[in-house]
Parts: sequence; structure tokens; C-alpha cells
Amino acid sequence: MVSFKIDGKTVEAEGGMNVLAAALNAGIYIPHLCYHPDLPENESCRMCIVEVEGQEGVVPSCTLPVKEGMEIHTNSEQISRLRTLALELMLAGHPEDCSTCPKYGNCEMQTLIQYIGANSARMRTRTKGAKKEESNPLLIHDMNRCVLCGRCVRACSDLRGVGILKYQKKDLEVLVETLHGKLLKDEDCRFCTACAEVCPTGSIRDKLQLLETNLKKDELLVPCRTACPVHTEIPRYIRFVKEENYDAAAAVIREKAPFPKCLGYVCTHVCEEECRRQAVNEAISIRNIKRYAAERDTGLYWRGKGKQLPDTGKRVCVVGGGPAGMTAAYYLRKQGHTVVLKEALPTVGGMMSYGIPAYRMPRTVVAEEAAVIRDQGVIVETDTRVERPLDLLKEYDAVLMAIGAHSGVRLSMEGSGLPGVLLNIDFLRNASMNRENGIGKRVIVLGGGNVAFDCARTAKRLGADEIHLACLEARDVMTADDEEIEQAQEEGIFVHPAQTFERITGTDSVTGVDFMNVKSFSFNENKQAIIEKEEGSEHHIDCDTVIFAVGQRPQITEETGIILGSGNRIAVKEKSLAASVDGIFAAGDAVYGTKSVIMAIASGRDAAGEIDKYLGGDGDISEILAPVQSPDPCIGKAEGFCSRERKSSIVLSAEERQNNFDKVDYGICDKDICSEADRCLQCDLRLQIKPPRLWTEFSKQKEA
Repeated sequence: MVSFKIDGKTVEAEGGMNVLAAALNAGIYIPHLCYHPDLPENESCRMCIVEVEGQEGVVPSCTLPVKEGMEIHTNSEQISRLRTLALELMLAGHPEDCSTCPKYGNCEMQTLIQYIGANSARMRTRTKGAKKEESNPLLIHDMNRCVLCGRCVRACSDLRGVGILKYQKKDLEVLVETLHGKLLKDEDCRFCTACAEVCPTGSIRDKLQLLETNLKKDELLVPCRTACPVHTEIPRYIRFVKEENYDAAAAVIREKAPFPKCLGYVCTHVCEEECRRQAVNEAISIRNIKRYAAERDTGLYWRGKGKQLPDTGKRVCVVGGGPAGMTAAYYLRKQGHTVVLKEALPTVGGMMSYGIPAYRMPRTVVAEEAAVIRDQGVIVETDTRVERPLDLLKEYDAVLMAIGAHSGVRLSMEGSGLPGVLLNIDFLRNASMNRENGIGKRVIVLGGGNVAFDCARTAKRLGADEIHLACLEARDVMTADDEEIEQAQEEGIFVHPAQTFERITGTDSVTGVDFMNVKSFSFNENKQAIIEKEEGSEHHIDCDTVIFAVGQRPQITEETGIILGSGNRIAVKEKSLAASVDGIFAAGDAVYGTKSVIMAIASGRDAAGEIDKYLGGDGDISEILAPVQSPDPCIGKAEGFCSRERKSSIVLSAEERQNNFDKVDYGICDKDICSEADRCLQCDLRLQIKPPRLWTEFSKQKEA
């Protein structure tokens, strides 16, 4: 360690450290602009100049190494004059629009002006006349704001190893441009956005600024993780996959969700909708990367490991063995509580076992991951229906109602009670259990979500000759996944968007459905449907079976003693999953209606944390399973990076898949997985860049 003085205060620092860094570490502010702790120094701004006793003139403290016994002065008349001059020279070429600047309130130069008290009016101002480039994905380049601190160039070259930014002289002005003057994506930019992170003035900035959102910085910069209902560390496990460390990747996923393989098949991948890569070309195939890791996981980092707190003596009954119930049971057991899970059907899994068809969700996968719940010590009782949940409180300290939504909705319309009219859930459950399903040869499915397509595609596999699917929504706003719609059409299913269901025809049995075209469809402020029909568009489609796939409800009545809300859902308290009876909680579809497996897992996690607190715990169900990862910030240049196309999964042809319930989607193949993982922008690397040290931070420290 080296001991020296700054403004009379003794400071200790490691040998080789520069004076500026040592001062900031010691709580002493020295103005600076070009300096950044993660970048090599270049002493261009002259803001950090200091005086050294026994030495003439001033020196930049960012390149001045500490020496034993040296004495530094950070303020003097000469220093103040030179700093002011340097800052005013920069301001002469900087736009005078602080109040309208997109970096307002987050601009380092603005804070320097406040600290030093510079006045741009004393210098002759000039306009650089640089074009503001907004054609790049994610970033705006506005070199009129550039003060040539060089941070962006050093971040791109030295921190990231990409090196596509350089200084270029144009019409007596020095500007920062790409190597060949092209757009970033045409220069093989990795879009790590480190340049925007270190830019002190907003000359390179994000198109979406933090102040324009209600998000925290990490939520905005890593939107895939933010969008994921359980906030899985997506960039982290993608890096592990790229390194072919599949055990570690699966462990990262299991830190948040106990069913990574199931999710690899049926997750709604809302993360991909927010993936920043799609601004470049196409989103990362996150779900398929997750599946690839989960299918190659040996359990090295999690099986028999992770959290397991000592037994608390508390007993919890979880009613319902779907993804929400199993998730809650799993984490409550890890918190040390005795957990009994009661499931009305012969096996656990909920909709993963009885709703989602086997060609999409292989039953062996569900059974394999359900076994993890049992292995954790959860007691599972199947074929056990709970009629009076309040009675369970005599035996248990808490009860969780995770009963799902297993009742289909029958629309109140003419002909809805005719023989041949079926409900989605009944139909899919019977198909899953190999029971009589009651369909004929010509089927019409009413509904446009994934469940509706599950019904239509299941009917195809059960031998129906002609299948139509109709829904109110236009094609571009149908709620089903595009892949579901496309695969259904490949299998010969006729899809009719923007249709009203006028009536089901027939006297003794179904003979067809009358429709009209929808001109416009929306909801008012009371969530009531507003439908405008196309005049004279009446038409009819013959069929002998109609399947309603327009929604689902929980199988529960108020006779249970629990207050219910709209849609027969269990009412819970505000910002809580506690039901109307003390000690009873609810989670999953039974609370918010039919959504997705990943949403159910998120709800199960929330319920586990809340119930643990209710039972006297701290509610913290978090755990670390994967090894600590220190990602290399130097990602390097990758030729053709921006043009790399998304890798598709291997899907059986319609001819191979449409007459059986075998798995149809085999995921991304071995030769493509590393390439797909390498398309990730690694957005989370930006969060490793240290934030700027502003004088306001130091003034607050003094006040404290």
C-alpha cells in the first residue's frame, strides 16, 4: 500500500493506482469526464488536473500514479481557471438544450457545469452539423453532442474487443464514426450498448430512455429477464449453453422454476417478445435453448442439493397438482414445512397432463419432472378430491387452493345444448385418458387461443375428416401462438378469423354453425365486447360436432365457504394470495383465469413465499444452484453477427404427425444450438459497467 496526501488528508492506495481513482475511493471528488474506471485513461478532458507539491504546473490525475509521500492539491486558482476554460471550450461545440435533452437529469456534463460553474456564453459557439443517425437498431448516434471524451471508442475497442468505432476528421471537426461510415449492423456491431452506457453526454444513447419507462435500470436493459414471469436469468443460462455447460444452464433455470424441461416444450416464451435481438433481425430462440439444456442436464448442480431448511413442524395442504400447486409444494417443502398435495385426477401435472395434448407435451416429461417434487419430500395423494377445504384447517396450518380452471365455458347461444356440442376441457381430458370423446367426422372449434388449436389438432388425430376453427379475433391478433396456427393449417385444419358465432343449427343433433364476418372487434372500458358485423355476410358451415374453446373456469362453488369473484375464480386480498378465510390461500388459474404454465409457476412461487411468512418463516424461497459465472466483458468481433438468422426447431411434417400423438417438435439440433446461443446480445454485461461518480454523490456523503 502507498500512503500520500490529498488536500491535507492522508490516503492509502494500492501501488500502480492513479491519483483520481485513489481519491474517488477515499471519498474525495476530483472533477472528470473522459475518465471511467472500466476503461483505459486518455487524459483528454483536462477536468481532473491537480497540482503536485514540488512539481511545476498541473497534471491529469487520471494518469498520475500514486507515490509514497506525495502531496496533491485538487483546488487552486490556476486549477479552477484551467478547468473552466477546458469545459467552456467543450460547451462551445455542444447544443444549448439541456432542458430538452433526452439525457437530462442523467448527464455527467450537466453535473460538471453545475460543479465548475462554466459559462458557454464566453466562447464563440459553433455547430458541428453532424447528421443525427436514428437508423440503427437500439441506439441513436447524435455526434453534435459529442465532446470527444473517447469513452465510446475505448469501450468498443478495449472493453468489448469489437473495435468498430473510431475518430474521423470531417470539415475541421473530429467526430466518432464507424470504421467504414456504415450503420452499426453493417459493421458487425454486437449491440452490447456499452458505448451508450459510458457516454457522458448522450451523443450515443439508447432509443428508449429509462426516464420514459416505469422500470428500474436492470429491468429496462435486460427485458427478457424482466418479461419472464419468474425472472429467470436468461442471458446467464444462454452463456452456459454456448460454453456447452448444460448442467450449469439447467441449474440456472431451476433456480426459478422446477420444471425446465416441461417449459422447454410449452412455455409461451413471452421473453422472446421483448428480446432486444429482434430489433436487429429476429429474437433469440430462448425456449428452445432452455429445452436443449434441460434435456442434457444430469442434475450435477441441483439433484440432492440446494436449499432444504430444517423441519418446522408446520403442515400445509396443497389442493391441486398442476404447475402452480406442484411449484408451491416444492418450495414450501424446501422451507422445512410438511407438505401434502391432494390431486383429484389419477396423476399430477394438471393441464400439462390432461389439457395440453401429448404431441406437444410428452407425458413422460411431465412424470419425470413431477418425480422431483416427490423426491423433495412432498407427500402426493392422487384420486383425492377435496370438497370442503375449510375442513382441512383442522389438520393443517395452511391450505393452498391451486385447483386450476378445469370447467369449460358453454356460450349462451341458440343450439349450445344440442347433442354433439362439447367443451374444450372435457374433450381434451377424455382424449388424454383414452376415453370416449364423442366427436364425429366434421368438427367446428369455436375459439382462437392455444386451447382451441389443441382441440382442433386433437380432433384431427382422433380421426375427424374435416375440421374448422373460427374465432372473433382477426388473424393478426389471435391469441394462439403463430406456430400453433401454422402447424394446424399444415395439418389441413381450416382457420376462420373474424367470425361471429350466430347459432348452432340442428334439431336433435348438431348440423352446423351460422357465422357472420366481423368488421371490427374491441372491448369498452367495462371489458364488454363491442362487435361490428359486416352486413350481408351470413354464411353456414356444416358439421356434426361443435367444441366450445372460449374459456375455462375453476370447478368450485361458494358452498365451499370461500368467497368467489368473477369467472368463478377464488377472490384474494389486494396484493396478496390470501383467500377470504384465514389460513387459506389460492394460486394459479383459480385466481387469475387461464394463462400459461410459466405464469402458474410464478404464482406458485408467490404463494409459497406468502404461506411461509404466514407460518413464521421469512418468505425467502430463493436459492443458488448454478456455479458463479464471471462472464468475459471482451466479447470480440463476430463477422456477420447481425445477419445471423434464428435457428428453427425440427418439426415433423404434417403427414408424419397428424394421425398420432407422438412428439412433433424436436427442438434445435446439435449443430445449430451453439450458433443460436451465440446470437444473444448478452444485454446483462452492460450492468457490470460501473456507474459514473458524480460530485452530488460526494456532497451527500459529506452531509451524512
